[in-house]
Amino acid sequence: MMSSPAPQRQARPVPVPIEIKAAADLRYIRQTMERASSFTAVPGWGGVGMGLVALAAALASIGASVENWFFTWIGTAVVATMIGGIAMGRKARQVNVSLWSASGQRFVLSLLPPMIAAGTITVALYGSANVDLLPGTWLLLYGTGVVTGGTYSVRIVPVLGMCFMILGAVGLFTSFAVAQGLMAAGFGGLHVIFGWIIARRHGG
Repeated sequence: MMSSPAPQRQARPVPVPIEIKAAADLRYIRQTMERASSFTAVPGWGGVGMGLVALAAALASIGASVENWFFTWIGTAVVATMIGGIAMGRKARQVNVSLWSASGQRFVLSLLPPMIAAGTITVALYGSANVDLLPGTWLLLYGTGVVTGGTYSVRIVPVLGMCFMILGAVGLFTSFAVAQGLMAAGFGGLHVIFGWIIARRHGG
């Protein structure tokens, strides 16, 4: 009779050193906490600064031609973006949060699409001489970005976005003069009020 082949021995798994397993576990826990955490580096005083710049622009554009009004607010948007970015970076260092953390990336990536849409529609409306629709469009899309980005931030941020969206919706169905007042109330007043609240409740 032919003898059956001897069973082959299975190789034993190489044990993973405990320090490597512990490091991997800590990395997984840290990544999980980052994904679940809120982005807390939204600047309060930076928002106040943005609002004050917008109020100055609203005053400067009273009685201005359509072209001067347009470029005044475009310049204001650039300056306000710089103020917000610098203030956000400063607050991130204060609260020891990386702007490139999982929550920070979600915040930025959720904010960008409405801002890109606003820029595209701005070019189209200005080129077709429909400038009277710009105030409502700016307020509505900016508010949309704040709501979507604020989903990953402190609770008051989406509330701010909703207020902008309401002003924008109203601005689309009012006269250009009234819509300009709504811009001052939104980009100026709302930024100052909510920025102060954020600074008091959540720091800088």
